[in-house]
Amino acid sequence: MDAHGGHYLNKEAVLSPLGFARMSQLLLGCTIIALVAHSAGYSASYGTFCMFVWCFCFAVTLVVFTLDITRLHACMPISWDNFTVAFAMLATLMYITASVVYPVYFIENECENESCESLYYRIAVTVCSCICCFPYGVEVFLTRAKPGAVVGYMATVSGLLKVVQAFVACIIFGALAHDSEYTLHIATEYCVVVYSLCFTVTVVVIILTVSGRTSSLRFPFDRFVVIYTFFAVILYLSTALAWPIFSFDKKYGTTNRPEDCPRGNCPWDSKLVVAVFTNVNMILYFVDLIYSQRIRFVSASGSAA
Repeated sequence: MDAHGGHYLNKEAVLSPLGFARMSQLLLGCTIIALVAHSAGYSASYGTFCMFVWCFCFAVTLVVFTLDITRLHACMPISWDNFTVAFAMLATLMYITASVVYPVYFIENECENESCESLYYRIAVTVCSCICCFPYGVEVFLTRAKPGAVVGYMATVSGLLKVVQAFVACIIFGALAHDSEYTLHIATEYCVVVYSLCFTVTVVVIILTVSGRTSSLRFPFDRFVVIYTFFAVILYLSTALAWPIFSFDKKYGTTNRPEDCPRGNCPWDSKLVVAVFTNVNMILYFVDLIYSQRIRFVSASGSAA
């Protein structure tokens, strides 16, 4: 018992839906890492990325679970609720990505007698990785903002969208770095500047929120976020128009995929990935802007009432 008459350990961290979700995350994450290390294996940059996802999410989840059950998170100089929901959203996206990438590059349709065992392990890894997306998604569902509840910014739809926007930007950067030929035109270089600028500001917003430093700023943080989101929509709209023109127009590039374009090592594929996820992020910022305006309207109405 502590000085205030409470228990040292937080039983709710275990005996609650959120506790069960986190224990499921740990169990599945440990299983995946053990299967990969035992016989499934991984190689190249794609395999390294998947292994990083599983190890990173397992390690952070273990720290979160430990700090929650021991109540030591109160000693952390961060906004705990904002941190946990932001990480859960990020882990969900990372697991979904790994669950797609790993089978694409490491599961073959046919196998020789000697290699069938490793194939079965890789299928098991893929299944466990897909299943583990759900406990992280459940945590996001359980900790998201409820009507009438006072929660941190990251638990709102706008806050969760910030995490998705940053993650999508990382996918864009990965495609840009993979022989996308963006240096051939000034317009495509402008697009890279837009991606970098929006990503940087979004990450700063997340860091300020998670660290609990928004109240110490000398300007209204909520207004800044809304104004920034508006300009992000405009900037992404310009890239959604410029990138396809200077990548696929006959005057600057090729409309169809070249025949001598090897799978996984083709500039045309990288350009297509950038074009697709540019539009995805533009839609995310637009939805974020609409939701932010709705939140401000409801808050104003509530205070007026």
